[in-house]
Amino acid sequence: MLALALTGLCYGASWSTPDEVFSALSGAEPSVVISDWRLPRVLAGLVFGAALGVAGALFQNLTRNPMGSPDVIGLDAGAYTGALVALTALSGTSAQLAVGSVTGGLVVAAAIYLLSFDRGFSGLRLVVIGVAVNAMVTAVNSWIVLRADLEVAIAAVGWSAGSLNGVGWSDLGIPFTVIGVLLALMATRAHAMHQASLGDAVAVTTGVGLDRLRLVMVLVGVGCTATVTAVAGPIAFIALAAPQIGRRLAGAAGVPLLPAALTGAVLLLGADLIAQMLLAPVALPVGVVSTAIGGCYLIWLLTKEVRRA
Repeated sequence: MLALALTGLCYGASWSTPDEVFSALSGAEPSVVISDWRLPRVLAGLVFGAALGVAGALFQNLTRNPMGSPDVIGLDAGAYTGALVALTALSGTSAQLAVGSVTGGLVVAAAIYLLSFDRGFSGLRLVVIGVAVNAMVTAVNSWIVLRADLEVAIAAVGWSAGSLNGVGWSDLGIPFTVIGVLLALMATRAHAMHQASLGDAVAVTTGVGLDRLRLVMVLVGVGCTATVTAVAGPIAFIALAAPQIGRRLAGAAGVPLLPAALTGAVLLLGADLIAQMLLAPVALPVGVVSTAIGGCYLIWLLTKEVRRA
């Protein structure tokens, strides 16, 4: 993370040396390029990547399935729907995008949960229904874009790729606060989450309230996903890959939150650097790179699961 962050602060239209970066950060030699342009982007990559990693870990623990991530089961698409409504029907301010994203994500999450609840909770059923809901919501999003004015449609399509281009300090205050509160809340429930991952019977006998815990997990997961979507658009596959990679690096039996958060930060910041360098001086949306990386990971994961079966 530190190496990628330093590289992100050094890299740009002109390369800055590490000494220049440290001088700018300490205030000895102020630099608008480093402090106001590059630093917000680097911090956004770290914090948003951590938020997506935690959201993926929460839903993979909830469903007990490595495919159970927000972008696969439709929460990203639902948050994007809410943002599209704010862009097309309202004026599309930052507050409207944030509220619309959270509302869209919660509505889709509630629909998936209700449809998958049949005489008890089943993670596999939730994933399967989530994939179907994701397809339907994606179709709705395409319809909204096609019905929108040309300028709004172009902006919406570009934003849908997921991008950290142009992120500044004014965009990050509220999202960072929301993500910080959500992660702190989930940290207090991490032990109960790991107890629940051992099985419903074990969780109940150790005093874990499963219904309340699942509600908190869904709210935190949707909140993290929707907050990132409201600022940067839907960034695919970070939430899917980070928890499983982090779990393997940590050698953990379950899907722990801290390795998922750290891995998500590394993946998103690394993908953003690749997006900036690949066709320089043109900066690609980070979602293009994360989708390519995530697609390779998904192929590997599915191949491994098929061989195990």
